[in-house]
Amino acid sequence: MAADGGRAALPCAFSPKSQQFLALCAQDGRLRIWNTDSKTLQQEYVPSAHLSSACTCVTWGPCRAVQEVPQRKRRKCEAGSAPELSDLLALGTAAGSVLIYSTVKGDLHCTLEGGHSGPVNSVQWHPEDSVLYSGSDDTHIAEWDLQTGKVRCKWKADRSAVSSLCISPDGKLLLSAGMTIKMWNLETKEVYRKFTGHSTMVTTLCFTTTRPPDSNGMYFLSGAAHDRLLSVWYVRSDGKDKNSVVSFTLTDEPQHIDLQTSNCKDEPVRLAVVCKDGQLHLFEHFLNGPCKKPLSPVCSLQVSTMKGDSPVPVPLLAAALRADRQNLMLAYGHHLQPVMEKTPFNTSERHICLVRDVHGTLSLSVDTAVSKVKTPVVNKQSKVLVPGLPGHKAPIKLTPNEAEKRKKEDSTTEMSIEERLEQIELSVGGRDDGKGTSSLQTDSFAVLLVQGLESNDQRILAKIFQTKKEMLIKNTVARLPPQAVLPLLEEVFCHFDIVKYWFKAVLTQHTSYLSSLPDLVSQLGSIYHMIESRVKLYQQLTRLHGKLYLLMTQVSCSNTKSSDEDEDSRDEGCPEDDSDNWEEDEAAMELTEDKKNHKDEEDDEEDDMNDESKANGDSDLDPENESEEE
Repeated sequence: MAADGGRAALPCAFSPKSQQFLALCAQDGRLRIWNTDSKTLQQEYVPSAHLSSACTCVTWGPCRAVQEVPQRKRRKCEAGSAPELSDLLALGTAAGSVLIYSTVKGDLHCTLEGGHSGPVNSVQWHPEDSVLYSGSDDTHIAEWDLQTGKVRCKWKADRSAVSSLCISPDGKLLLSAGMTIKMWNLETKEVYRKFTGHSTMVTTLCFTTTRPPDSNGMYFLSGAAHDRLLSVWYVRSDGKDKNSVVSFTLTDEPQHIDLQTSNCKDEPVRLAVVCKDGQLHLFEHFLNGPCKKPLSPVCSLQVSTMKGDSPVPVPLLAAALRADRQNLMLAYGHHLQPVMEKTPFNTSERHICLVRDVHGTLSLSVDTAVSKVKTPVVNKQSKVLVPGLPGHKAPIKLTPNEAEKRKKEDSTTEMSIEERLEQIELSVGGRDDGKGTSSLQTDSFAVLLVQGLESNDQRILAKIFQTKKEMLIKNTVARLPPQAVLPLLEEVFCHFDIVKYWFKAVLTQHTSYLSSLPDLVSQLGSIYHMIESRVKLYQQLTRLHGKLYLLMTQVSCSNTKSSDEDEDSRDEGCPEDDSDNWEEDEAAMELTEDKKNHKDEEDDEEDDMNDESKANGDSDLDPENESEEE
């Protein structure tokens, strides 16, 4: 029996009893079902709205007899006919719907919609009836009828979101949890008990015994977010069950829980808990009353791999206890391709560290998958075109004589890596004339860049990153294969100030590929934080630039004014003409004065003559009188 993990963890669950299959939902909403016996991917399902409504929880249906389904034309919705199969999976989504998936069909059996207005956090099957229960962020619990595909009943469970659900083995009681834990009577839909003790959101609920509460032997277990204790609660018939009776100590908050229930007092409860830090803790305890001190695990298990000379921990995704009580089924590594292993354990050892070659196991599984691909038979006269870099052709099988001739020709015509690097230096340092031998083609840049990324040769990468031509950078990045995009981004981040044009080209040319990566946020998070920190300083630097510009403008204006004043003072102190013209000016001035004196003398003589004429009486005679006298 697997319990729901925390919302931060990826939803995963082993199939009940046999643990033959592992259902794992990725961050992009894809459902992958792995076969634990063959260690291969059995099925993969991509919902139509997987990007907008990712899977939030997954639960296997109860075991029933498997019947063969005849092949027929599938309808759009087959909710009206519930098959008697043990392969059903219930998937809760962030859009508020519940998907019922069938592993025999390899497709959806039906979709349950209209019950919730918020994300579904937990889904639980009824052990006997064809009924499903779901809890959501909208604070409600919905009871679904799988034969009709509609909501049979819906009621409000808490003031906060319903984060976890668990149904009793007899199917009469239902546990729901948000900030508080409530036990519901499924016949009357009323609260039977209420339990308080967690300060954070409860993420895990599961019954630890199969005995009814009337026998004073019902226990259940709960875990909360950011809480390193698992609490065990005792359900008493008299209602005096306010506090937890047993606590289990963990190293971090629980992510996945599997337990083997106790059917009687003489049988211990066995518990396997995978924590957020990737460790597995095993507990064994007889539930026969309260225990004051928290219990430590009887065994702790950690998986690691060797990286160089030092071990590196590998996180565990899920664990399941086998029915033989001597073996464990483990799933560890990356969620895109987890490693599944059946291993025995010995509780006499308190700490166990399993050293595994995770990379070798993954490469072996990839080679096995690739070996299934059949190579087509090609005629000798036909020409095969393969995807890849421009200028590269498919390998051609040659006779030994032709191969020797080809080697001799290649040794004389093919350039080495050093010659290519020298040409890069020439093309970067010199001018590109378009026809000269110093210009390097874009496909050669792409080939060298791929070689440098694969071999991590900093010399090749440094020579290539020296180019500043945007068109050459754009064409080179466009010719890169998809598997070289992420290594290029890592190199760009290490030398961001120098190769920022490469970063722009990668984002513009390979946007579709980058958006399809599930771990893009974690891989580009450091670049995003660096750019965000620089953008925050941009506004302050802009203000400082404006103030400095005003200050420099005022200084330049004051300098120009002081220079103009200096020039004016110089003009007043110095004459406009040269000293050689002073004598000519003095002579001209003397000449004008002589003329003026001469004119004054003539005027004086005329005045004297007039005075004499007046004295003689000439002045009183007119010209007419003079004629008469004559």
